[in-house]
Amino acid sequence: MNTNRLSANVEKALSDQMNKEIHASHIFLSYGIWADDKGYQGIANFLYRHAQEERNHSIKFMEYILNRGGKPKVGVIPAPPADPKTLTDCFKGVFKHEVDNTTAIYKIVDLSMAEKDWATWNFMQWFVQEQIEEETLAHNLIDKLKIAGGDRATDESLFTLDKTLQEAPNDVPLAQEATGNNP
Repeated sequence: MNTNRLSANVEKALSDQMNKEIHASHIFLSYGIWADDKGYQGIANFLYRHAQEERNHSIKFMEYILNRGGKPKVGVIPAPPADPKTLTDCFKGVFKHEVDNTTAIYKIVDLSMAEKDWATWNFMQWFVQEQIEEETLAHNLIDKLKIAGGDRATDESLFTLDKTLQEAPNDVPLAQEATGNNP
């Protein structure tokens, strides 16, 4: 008996978004490694946690598809972009990615509405709200760096920015904190 309550189009869109979230995780992981290598451990920690949050989003999509009787399709994950040249490039890359992700989320909302798939439409509202928060967070990073002096910031102001991000609330558990019951 077929228990799938997702159309083929919605299931594919959700699987594609699941993979997009994993790609985002890889992008933020690579940016974190770049920041860590440059000596910005606070910024790196922030980006590592953001990478974990994107992975968690991917798992949310996977679980939803499975719960609706579908089968998520894991696709090829493209390599992350080249390392940023500056912190400005890094933070602008984070912002650009979040805006692109918002666009992808909206397309799924539109599709679910067109197909009158109200369960998926409802599920996606969490991501709509999340993207407002993500874009704001990314924009605030750019603003904080501008206040610090941008790419001409002093070592002292960059140290302060790095320390501020190191001390930011850690809402997302890191991988080493995961368990079988709490991935």
